[in-house]
Amino acid sequence: MTQGKKTVVLGASENPSRYSYLAIRKLTAHQHPVVAVGRKKGNVAGIDISTDQVAAEDVDTITLYLNPTNQQPYYDYILGLKPRRIIFNPGTENEELIERAEAAGIEPVIACTLVMLSTGQY
Repeated sequence: MTQGKKTVVLGASENPSRYSYLAIRKLTAHQHPVVAVGRKKGNVAGIDISTDQVAAEDVDTITLYLNPTNQQPYYDYILGLKPRRIIFNPGTENEELIERAEAAGIEPVIACTLVMLSTGQY
């Protein structure tokens, strides 16, 4: 089994109707290590949701479930993790963060994490 891609889910939620909840479940089902950061503490599929900006090493992907306004306090955190890519899920597209990511050598991906996992493109 290949090593999973460590993924930070930003905007994580315990609410089963939220896409971030589904993403955490699907990422763990695909053997990807998950770091979950959200506004409220909780647990999804055995993954604790932290309200802190968790320091993480070797982050491959950050998948965003925050609207552009709510992303702003996380800019330094996101870029500081030095992920290979940032997935902007529908509704999270943010030109300012895309430009900052590109300037830092991080690939912005406008896509849906759930679709990417379902189609083997993750």
